[in-house]
Amino acid sequence: MSFLNVEIKAKCSDPDFVRTYLNKAGADFKGTDLQTDTYFKVPTGRLKIREGNIENSLIYYQREDNAGPKNSHFHLIKLDNPSGLKEILVQTMGVKVIVQKVREIYYIRNVKFHIDKVDGLGSFLEIEAGNILADLNEQELAAQCNHYLKEFKVREADLIKESYSDILINRLADNDSPHFSG
Repeated sequence: MSFLNVEIKAKCSDPDFVRTYLNKAGADFKGTDLQTDTYFKVPTGRLKIREGNIENSLIYYQREDNAGPKNSHFHLIKLDNPSGLKEILVQTMGVKVIVQKVREIYYIRNVKFHIDKVDGLGSFLEIEAGNILADLNEQELAAQCNHYLKEFKVREADLIKESYSDILINRLADNDSPHFSG
């Protein structure tokens, strides 16, 4: 089954401000996840295996690359042990890039918040208003996303249009290794 997120990614110069807001708003803090996302070479969209101490999933998604709130249509399969599937996908599809990050995960109802520290890139905020936990349409999800953009005082100049994988690929263009350590 396919789900929809209306989401943003933005540079975050003050993670403590976001953290304090979320705590005061009663957000459900799920924990801090040490994540490795392995992206595979696919003809369309993005396919990755996420390995973490909280989240382990196979995720396929198609998303517009624009800086503001954008639609992301995704399929997610939770994995108990992603290493076997990862090995098969590495051998059959090849690795596009590997992204490593420390991610704080919060929820307010159906809206998921990430405060990310990405190796080699810095600190980011992600807001994902999704219909995986609520029966909401695209307009309602966009309104939720826009609400939190204002609450967090996200400047338009801080919005990021690409995924972390695309940013790293652009930085690695002259390097043969799919790994990035920063």
